Amino acid sequence: MNKILRVILFLMFRINRKKLLPIGAVITITYALFQMKTLPYQLTTPNSSVPDAYHFDVNLKSQITPLIRDIQSETTKLGPVTLLNSSSQLVHSSAAVQEKVKVNVKATQRRNQMDIIKPNDSTIPSPTSFNQRRRKRSMRDLKTLSPYEALVYAKEEIDTVLFDKDDHDDPNLYAPLFRNVSVFKRSYELMELILKVYIYEDGKRPIFHTPYLRGIYSSEGWFMKFMESSKQFVTKDPERAHLFYLPYSARQLQRTLYVPDSHNIKPLSFFLRDYVNKLASKYPFWNRTHGSDHFLVACHDWGPYTLKEHKELTNNTIKALCNADTSEGVFIAGKDVSLPETTIGNPKRPLRNMGGRKISQRPILAFFAGEMHGRVRPLLLKHWANKDEKMIISGPMSYKTSQTMSYSLHMKSSKYCICPMGYEVNSPRIVEAIYYECVPVIIADNFVPPLNEVLNWSAFSVIVAENDIPKLKEILLAIPMKRYRTMQYNVKMLQRHFYWNRIPVKYDMFHMILHSIWLSRLNQVIFVGIGLNVT
Repeated sequence: MNKILRVILFLMFRINRKKLLPIGAVITITYALFQMKTLPYQLTTPNSSVPDAYHFDVNLKSQITPLIRDIQSETTKLGPVTLLNSSSQLVHSSAAVQEKVKVNVKATQRRNQMDIIKPNDSTIPSPTSFNQRRRKRSMRDLKTLSPYEALVYAKEEIDTVLFDKDDHDDPNLYAPLFRNVSVFKRSYELMELILKVYIYEDGKRPIFHTPYLRGIYSSEGWFMKFMESSKQFVTKDPERAHLFYLPYSARQLQRTLYVPDSHNIKPLSFFLRDYVNKLASKYPFWNRTHGSDHFLVACHDWGPYTLKEHKELTNNTIKALCNADTSEGVFIAGKDVSLPETTIGNPKRPLRNMGGRKISQRPILAFFAGEMHGRVRPLLLKHWANKDEKMIISGPMSYKTSQTMSYSLHMKSSKYCICPMGYEVNSPRIVEAIYYECVPVIIADNFVPPLNEVLNWSAFSVIVAENDIPKLKEILLAIPMKRYRTMQYNVKMLQRHFYWNRIPVKYDMFHMILHSIWLSRLNQVIFVGIGLNVT
């Protein structure tokens, strides 16, 4: 050690200090290169920002110096052990050596497996987070697209959606309620990111821009209220719009123009015809698509009939109607939207008196009470009124009966709530049953249930043909209790999608109706031969 220090001191004083720095650098680099050549593993790894989780172990094994020795080479190297002493009897054959080497190899394999440290899953980007970053980039690119190109992109995205188990974990979406929850979720996301609606300012009050928020036709009013106040979906620039809203109320139209007891709704039809013709002559938007990118929302029973004086309004426009009757030639299944009919007593408290009783506290098998409107209800009473104590089927509930047990309490105490059509196929009892957690039984041929394009009604309701009314009790009793419990639970999970909240929230009634209209618009898109560079 002393000799080394003497050499170092000698060099320091004998060699020019200016030459010490380059000499030291040369020595350091030489030593580093020597170490790199003699290391048993690589110092460099492939340059990748996203590690490959599936090949991580394989890559790591390739960087570890194998400790497994070749059996044949070990045997040749050792060879047979010769007799050292006749008294010791230590004679080892080649086979014994091979067996020993095999034991060593197995032990070495176990050590190698234990030494390998698997990657931490939390450090590897999940496919979901990667898709979220990709979607954000896509939305930035979408701003450069025209409205129709954006619709084409959305249509392609939805048509290529695959099953995603993460969608079943969304606390706001219960998968059994939907035809395809993954498709619905992706379509809803694209609606939130893309959709812009232009609302015509033309039209005088109260028929236009005046929502009617009370009674059984209030759905159209609540939708108008939230649509016109939406900052997210409404645009003032019609050139950026994907949809055009005709902001009239069928209920206000009836209250304003219909002459009581005249039985003549022609003036209402002529009024709407002239209104659309005025828009078509004043603006270019209607004539561009002949009204196929325009939509209306009407819950009054007369809604479909007031459109018949204008051919394009009847055939092309997207119509959200409570009276979703396919036999009248106005409502077109797959293009038009079945609008839920809701009864709102107090607009300041639209969600008052919601909820129901437990299954064990529902002694009534089936319940209906109401006016004898239409062809179905008299037939229902003929077969089931006062015929079975567990089947409470009657006309209008008397005041005395309602004081003992109210209409809503009857529904909350029933397993099944009968929802027969009246004069028209629609009935507010369907949504009332959902509010009171009672499984709805729909009796209305040619009726398309509300939001049918996305909801799986067989999961939470029973649909009975009009001809099967005599077998109604038999049909209901044939449903196993396990199946009923599932349907009743599904009804409870469905409620949030039928709420009119005072301020709209995600997946509520307003957004569900708007989504169905958006979906109908997308179904009009033909994108064959169109290529969009959105990544």
